[in-house]
Amino acid sequence: MPQVSQVLPLTSLDVSEIAALARTIWQHHYAPIISTAQIDYMLTQRYEPTLIENQLKDPTIWWRKLILDRTIIGFSCCMLTGQPNELKIDKLYVHCDHHRKGYGAMLVADAVNLMRSNDLQSLILTVNKRNHSAIAAYQQYGFEIAGDSVVDIGGGFVMNDFLMTLTDMSRWNT
Repeated sequence: MPQVSQVLPLTSLDVSEIAALARTIWQHHYAPIISTAQIDYMLTQRYEPTLIENQLKDPTIWWRKLILDRTIIGFSCCMLTGQPNELKIDKLYVHCDHHRKGYGAMLVADAVNLMRSNDLQSLILTVNKRNHSAIAAYQQYGFEIAGDSVVDIGGGFVMNDFLMTLTDMSRWNT
């Protein structure tokens, strides 16, 4: 029997599961890229359940869950940037057991649909400069590196990222 996958809005009932999934994904994926201390700091800073709950109430932030059958295997969070007509993919993660199966593309397609349904023109994201697999995936999706994004996030930590912009929209014409 084929598995059913879909992207749906996150609900408050999903928040604890998303926080736990983020921890699992981050500890696996980022261990070779950033320190354990920075991973823990960023998880606390970005995935505290109360923070996510509050963001779910914000009309300029869209949390989505990627479901395979009845299990959440990934998620994304998109937000308005404050720049005219611009949407940012702030978070996009798929559990490592489900990489290279098209699920990341489903989340990007959902972000493109959010962008278009809100009459926005630009889709951006940032990605750690050492996250080579994600950079390659985003390039396959039509994103190009547009510059650097180096941000002091506090706690003695810095995010050293590339800013990427979706320049090739042809793949996402629906």
